[in-house]
Amino acid sequence: MDIVGRLQQLETIVREARSMPLSTSAIVPRDEVLEVIEAARNDLPEEIKQARWVVKDREELLDKARHDAETLVERGRAERDRLVADQEVVRAAKEEADRILADADQRSREMRLESEDYVDAKLAQFEIALEKTAASLARSIAQAQRGRERLRGASPAEEEFGGDDTNGSAPFDGEEEA
Repeated sequence: MDIVGRLQQLETIVREARSMPLSTSAIVPRDEVLEVIEAARNDLPEEIKQARWVVKDREELLDKARHDAETLVERGRAERDRLVADQEVVRAAKEEADRILADADQRSREMRLESEDYVDAKLAQFEIALEKTAASLARSIAQAQRGRERLRGASPAEEEFGGDDTNGSAPFDGEEEA
């Protein structure tokens, strides 16, 4: 019988005990109660061992659960830190990419403007060179015409003052003869 059975046995003895007249006290059989107490004492160590084992097992389970929870929390923190670091790396990479793109756009604009300025300067130089060449060509044409006229027998006065042009040619586009 276990400790609970022994306690029920004691309770039954007390309930069934004779009452003392004019009192709520009861007369219990001493030997019987002592016998039940002794049997309970003998059963008690086994019950206590079982209770201690249950408590120890419970504490071990709680310790394991705490340890598992701490491990899980640490893993969660590590994963959070890794994700945050990944986000930081991605954010930093995006910022760097944006900066590189902005620099490239700025450099592209600068190069385009420099190219336009360079082309404008070269075109202006080319225009000046063409104008000089056209003027030089016009002078050369005028000289050639005068040379032809001399060969045809134009008088020095006609040469000097531009006399009758018998072959129908006119001076070159508004250029004055020299």
